[in-house]
Amino acid sequence: MITLSDRLGEGQDLPGAVYVTTRGPWHFTRQLSLQGPYVDEFFALYELAFNPLKKLSVARQVLSRAEFVDQMLDERVVKYVAWSDSGEPMGLTTLTTELDSVPWISPDYFEEHYPEQWARHAVYYLGFTLVHPSQRHSRFIETIVDVGMKEELVKNSVVAYDTCAFNNQTLRFNERISTVLEDLPEAHLEVIDTQIYACVTIA
Repeated sequence: MITLSDRLGEGQDLPGAVYVTTRGPWHFTRQLSLQGPYVDEFFALYELAFNPLKKLSVARQVLSRAEFVDQMLDERVVKYVAWSDSGEPMGLTTLTTELDSVPWISPDYFEEHYPEQWARHAVYYLGFTLVHPSQRHSRFIETIVDVGMKEELVKNSVVAYDTCAFNNQTLRFNERISTVLEDLPEAHLEVIDTQIYACVTIA
């Protein structure tokens, strides 16, 4: 059986990965790129976790394979990856200060509203957090966000993220993520935008 230690070992198949910490049953690495067979492995996990949103959210929540691959290869996007003891991927979260790498947001908004942090390269975007369905009702979300945030964030920074209504109401993603971030010194949460989708049915 291949373990995470095997994968991180010299000459093994996680080039550039840096071990960060172990929390509970998960082992976390930090890496700038996921390549080769890992792209297929994580895209399969991504589809398993995100595909139900295709029928639950009006806004498109699911990246195409090409978009997902771009995120995995883009070294501007930091990946924190969670592994099981046996070296199986359990999930990942993405974080970046290069907001041009996040195709579904407007960097101009953040430059306009947070000019001081923007000038210092201290505006972060939490792109997406991918969780294996078996881990959704554990403290996985809180743990992986905590690992990534405390590793990356600088003082007097801004962290933005988005969640859809289903993930808010059913899985409480916004509440769970904000609980971790509000635990940071002098952190303050505010909702910065909403979007309403309407439908008129003509009988």
